[in-house]
Amino acid sequence: MVANDTEDRRTREKVFRSVLDEGPITASALAKGLDLTPAAIRRHMDALADEGFIEVRELAGKQAGRGRPARHYVVTSRGHGSVSHSYDQLAVDILRFMKDRVGPEAVEGFTEDLVAKLRDRLGPELDRRGGTTVASRSRGLAAALTKEGYAASATPVAAGTPLEAMQLCQGHCPIQAVASEFPEICEAELAMFSDYLGVDVRRLSSLAHGDHVCTTHIPTSELTRPLIHSNDRPQGGSR
Repeated sequence: MVANDTEDRRTREKVFRSVLDEGPITASALAKGLDLTPAAIRRHMDALADEGFIEVRELAGKQAGRGRPARHYVVTSRGHGSVSHSYDQLAVDILRFMKDRVGPEAVEGFTEDLVAKLRDRLGPELDRRGGTTVASRSRGLAAALTKEGYAASATPVAAGTPLEAMQLCQGHCPIQAVASEFPEICEAELAMFSDYLGVDVRRLSSLAHGDHVCTTHIPTSELTRPLIHSNDRPQGGSR
């Protein structure tokens, strides 16, 4: 019984991590990715939902059949909090103290230093995975951020149209609690992305603002094509 309980906990952790990394995601996609039966995935998803770690979102434009919106799972604020770094409140208190005693410029200086150090840590991975197009550099940025604990991905949208772009999604933010009170951190991070990618980027959603993922819109152009990587092409479809 103990062995079964331990295995159950490990599987449930894998399910939770998959929702964290890949959400919004359907139960069927999770079951396929983790090689679980529909009954098993439902049991783990129900348990995680009961604990308040995940929740269902019905996404417009994605149908499950017969006009019904597909049910996608995302990690809740409580779920993100369960994997957040320790001492978040201490960091917030310190920044509040700096702002009150020294002034806003102290927080700005701290933020600039924080993001500069993040850029330095990302450097080796960005150099290894960087490319000549915005699309390839976006993928490299996502891979580097994932190694830093941001559960990031970069996918093409509106490919082949004048509105084609990449969307950088960060499923987890290690400093979410701090960024919620000090949005300067998010702004500095966005500026760093723009500087690396060489294009003007826009934040569409933010964990710090209560959204289920941070989404950054990265425009591409004729000069940065090809946008679609071979792995992104649907199998058996027209080119």
